[in-house]
Amino acid sequence: MAEAAQVIDFVAPVGRENLAGRVYEELRTALFEGRMRPGQRLKIRDLAAAMQVSETPVREAVVQLARERALRLEAARSITVAGLTLDQYLELRTIRLELEGLAAEGAALRIGEAGIAALDAAHTALTAAEEAGDAVAANRANWAFHHGLYRAAAMPELLTIVESIWLRNGPMHAFLYPDARPSYPGRHRHLDIIEGLRAHDPLATRAALCADLTEGGANLVALLGRMEGA
Repeated sequence: MAEAAQVIDFVAPVGRENLAGRVYEELRTALFEGRMRPGQRLKIRDLAAAMQVSETPVREAVVQLARERALRLEAARSITVAGLTLDQYLELRTIRLELEGLAAEGAALRIGEAGIAALDAAHTALTAAEEAGDAVAANRANWAFHHGLYRAAAMPELLTIVESIWLRNGPMHAFLYPDARPSYPGRHRHLDIIEGLRAHDPLATRAALCADLTEGGANLVALLGRMEGA
């Protein structure tokens, strides 16, 4: 009996121009936004059907993402979304604090009113999605906020490195809702980031970003610890 096709609802059809690149970007964005969970099994034919393309560009994109350690190619041509152990997550967070903190400093020096307004809108969308219990929309808005912040630094080489880490970190955000929703001792740290940007204060913006990563990720760290101890 033929195996049933997997329902793929985390990618969209892509246009025909620069097909391979578009497929890669669609899958990459799905990883950034936590639309794929660690350990999730994927099939090239199902991904191709969901994106309405042939299997060749999907296969090329999957191989590239495996090289970047976002996906795993295992025995019998099995494809799974890579996850992180607690130790890996904490190590990458230490690296992120330095790199993303540097990007936050750069953004504070260069961002304009339109950029701040876009971040404010992304944060508003995040809080609305959390209140509505919409995990997909919350993770999408969170990525839009952080990616917009780091792009505003106008440091493309740094952005490339940060994105390579988020490819591996993004799927972990699939665990956030409802079991590890970010929480803070005071107001949401995104508001402190926006305040630092408006003041064009690099140190305050960096401090707020670092607090967001540590405080906002504390529940996820605790959840990973429980999962590994089970």
